[in-house]
Amino acid sequence: MSQNLLEQSLGQLACDIPGATRIFHSFKLDFCCGGHKSLRDAALGKALDPVQIAEALHSLQDSGETQPDWRNEPAQQLIAHLLTRYHARHREQLPELIRLARRVEHVHGARSSCPNGLADLLTDLQQELEGHMLKEEQVLFPLLQHGVGPQVAPPIQVLRFEHDQHGEALEKLLVLTNHITPPADACNTWRALYRGLLEFRDDLMQHIHLENNVLFINALKPRH
Repeated sequence: MSQNLLEQSLGQLACDIPGATRIFHSFKLDFCCGGHKSLRDAALGKALDPVQIAEALHSLQDSGETQPDWRNEPAQQLIAHLLTRYHARHREQLPELIRLARRVEHVHGARSSCPNGLADLLTDLQQELEGHMLKEEQVLFPLLQHGVGPQVAPPIQVLRFEHDQHGEALEKLLVLTNHITPPADACNTWRALYRGLLEFRDDLMQHIHLENNVLFINALKPRH
């Protein structure tokens, strides 16, 4: 059974197995922008043991955990979920994260462990994400809600490319923050910043995963 999981894509596994995304986070595997890679290739690319990860996923399958399978829900319902759970949430998260990052950099900037440049990175990401979400809200989502078929391919191609850019920004964020791990003597503000970053990272990856691996794939399926 684990052998079969090795050949499946990360995006497919994230859809199929409730809780799989937690395991992918723990092994630092990108299931959203890198969701097209097989588990075997993704693990070997990071010098990880693919069989160990497959076994962890296999044990999840036996646990009986459930979550909504968005692949079987109408596009309207998934879009409503994306808007309330992710678009609105990112707009709340980023201003506060930027404020905390500026404070930490101002107070602790001389320390080698300080994530200098994080506030600017988050500000750039906020601007890119806002423009991206507006394209979805004003162009793609209305088209999908009206049942438009293959002509959604060009906007989806643009949005996938922008998702890859968001993924690159997350990679830079991880480098700056020692994989979002505060130093042992970090102050409360620093710890609050990193708790917020972890939540934001998890939310953004899940957001991109649901769009790349569910919404976009369903939208591009041939209509009979």
